Amino acid sequence: MQKNPRAGTMRMAAASFTDEVWLDPVFDGDGSSRLTVVLVRFTPGARSNWHSHANGQLLVCTDGVGLVATRDGNAVLLRAGESVWTPAGEEHFHGGTAEHMMCHYAILDAAGHADATTWREAVTDEQYAAANAAVAVQR
Repeated sequence: MQKNPRAGTMRMAAASFTDEVWLDPVFDGDGSSRLTVVLVRFTPGARSNWHSHANGQLLVCTDGVGLVATRDGNAVLLRAGESVWTPAGEEHFHGGTAEHMMCHYAILDAAGHADATTWREAVTDEQYAAANAAVAVQR
């Protein structure tokens, strides 16, 4: 068993996120595992850039209401207690809705990959508005 010290909260860089996004590291492997877990908080309207993961990513919402959308226009509403799996290589973004904060654990396996996450360009306001409109019927 290994207890991990609590790391400080970090504001995420504007190079990969729009608006205010905060991250608390939870776990970043131990030499035998490349499991990575972070707790991410998105303010209303905040979101990640388009990105993908070499081995996929599990998002587990702990608080608020958020959305996850893919390049093909598929979008899902994410509420506390719900999770979304994004498969390996699928370009997506996630964040709070236009009206709500969202907090989630982001969990991924970085095994065998120096760059487990491939970051792309920012999600435009139009793309973000379209994703919010797509999930409006799910509210």
